[in-house]
Amino acid sequence: MKRAISIALIAAAGLAALVSADPVLGTYQTQPGDAGNYAHVQIYQCEADICGVIRKAFDASGQSIASDTIGKRMIWGMKAQGGGKYGKGKIWAPDRDKVYSSKMELSGSTLEVSGCVLGICRGQSWKRVN
Repeated sequence: MKRAISIALIAAAGLAALVSADPVLGTYQTQPGDAGNYAHVQIYQCEADICGVIRKAFDASGQSIASDTIGKRMIWGMKAQGGGKYGKGKIWAPDRDKVYSSKMELSGSTLEVSGCVLGICRGQSWKRVN
């Protein structure tokens, strides 16, 4: 009986974690950078914030390539603001090696990412790949 209750509690805890997972979590394909390359970025929970790390890199033809950016953090400090909006974070743009104050907005499977540094702003639409 105690074992059944323990299993039920563990299952309930797992379900609660699944239900509370932020909808933005997953992997997204960036738009091509200045050289035509793009990446797959995994968005994940990092303590109370949302972060992202580059998992794969691709050339302009879509071929997977080796890159020193793989494994590097691209997004950090992003705060959920409700309604699919996130803000007060930072994003690193590998193609220009700049860090921007950033915000994001999730709509369906599209993540709009934008950021500014010294009044210069950029934005991209990323598509969810899983």
